[in-house]
Amino acid sequence: MAPIRTIMLVLALAGLFPATADAQSGLLQRATELPPIELSSGKPLAQAPYEIEAGKYYRLTIRSDGSQELALAGPEFFRNVWINEVVINDIEVRPLGLDSLEFDAEGEATISFVPIRPGRFELRIPGTTGASQRAEFLVKG
Repeated sequence: MAPIRTIMLVLALAGLFPATADAQSGLLQRATELPPIELSSGKPLAQAPYEIEAGKYYRLTIRSDGSQELALAGPEFFRNVWINEVVINDIEVRPLGLDSLEFDAEGEATISFVPIRPGRFELRIPGTTGASQRAEFLVKG
């Protein structure tokens, strides 16, 4: 399969093969920056639900102030997005999948992703039930 992609890329760069599928997906555009998620003891994660669209490219920063060791889990969310990369301290990680992120101290991680399925998903602090301890993502089709 890789040789076919290579041939298509060479033809597209030479202008002999239209790259309309990539252009229509919107992936050739810059990522839309979402408001960050702030991890801090006793504070809400997000001010409002994130309303995003399947097939669009997004970047989400998650910041911890270090006030408490906190994790952010969302297996359903992560199963329904394609993760381009996770950047932690200027180190780019390109995972096949994620389940959660845990901050033991102050820090920041940025996830760039494309939602692939419409629905309602959340990132939540594990073991909590309060609405303020989750970030809700409403993905439109």
